[in-house]
Amino acid sequence: MIAGIRRAGVCVLAGVVMVLAGVRPAAADNIRDREWHLGALRIPEAHQISQGEGVVVGLPDTGVDTKHAELDGALLPGKGFGEGNGDFDGRGDFIGHGTAMAGLIAGRGLPGNGGVLGIAPKAMILPLQTLRNENGSGNAAYLAAGIDWAVEHDAKVICIAGGTGRDSRVRAAVERALRSDVVVVAAVGNTSTEHAVSFPANIPGVLAVGGTDRDGNHASISVTGPEIMIVAPAVDIVSTRLSGEYASATGTSDATAIVAGVVALVRARYPKLSGAEVVHRITATAVDKGKPGRDDEFGFGIVDPVAALTADVGPVAGSPAASPGTATPGKHEPGGSGVTWALAGGGVALLVAVMVVVWRRRRARR
Repeated sequence: MIAGIRRAGVCVLAGVVMVLAGVRPAAADNIRDREWHLGALRIPEAHQISQGEGVVVGLPDTGVDTKHAELDGALLPGKGFGEGNGDFDGRGDFIGHGTAMAGLIAGRGLPGNGGVLGIAPKAMILPLQTLRNENGSGNAAYLAAGIDWAVEHDAKVICIAGGTGRDSRVRAAVERALRSDVVVVAAVGNTSTEHAVSFPANIPGVLAVGGTDRDGNHASISVTGPEIMIVAPAVDIVSTRLSGEYASATGTSDATAIVAGVVALVRARYPKLSGAEVVHRITATAVDKGKPGRDDEFGFGIVDPVAALTADVGPVAGSPAASPGTATPGKHEPGGSGVTWALAGGGVALLVAVMVVVWRRRRARR
């Protein structure tokens, strides 16, 4: 079915991989130990400098479930898009992907170092429900509208953990966001469904995010290509799920949310920097991997939050994110109802081959 959808020219879910077979149940107070990416990226050290205070992150996705204590106080009233969804404020989710992204970006954690701690735990999430279909795909027009709405409501970061076929409405919305000094972070896509960097991650000026594994190597799930700018952990990433539960996932969605959190840290630490300067600071301080300099697997390297918050970085002139691009001459970008957008992994259980394992919030028996 997925292959058939791709032949029809629409974008499908970019390889949700949530394989947890054999993992024992865990309580909320054990979840923090499973967030390996926090240690790998030295997030506790970064939090001594910035926690994303005052930064609004727009999240066009599946909405965000309010049942997680880690997200108490982290959600602003947002908006729903699509027929019959106009009165919804985004604070609800029946798929789980948006809830996972919100936890990775701005989870507040729980007392006693429990629960999910986000990269920017004092940032605010603006939940935009642009996807309601249970298979994780929807009309690209809703994504475009969500991006515009986020800009209009003071988001300084927009996290797009998915992709779509080339669409003129989405391109225009992304370029408006970039011109409005918003940092747009987008997933490059997963190899299970994509063979090139996804749109809109491949738009010049967008911070296109690929993935690494636990050892800092290129994650096999992550698409490669010349548009990749930065990479972050994308394998076995634990986050919040529906109804107060937790699950681990693999996909470039997770890496994208992590980088969006890093952007929030930097924007809080350096509020006078332009969006292009923020992207330049993040790419200039990345840990170089693979071939020296930028390459198609790692971009400029693995995101380094502590360095991005502390390093002496030169001017933005010549940065690949200095300005938004324009449509490629001669390429038709459709804008009709036949173009859909879809998630880039990390939360839609109905499209995985292996059932996700979720953990009830309860005391672990010892």
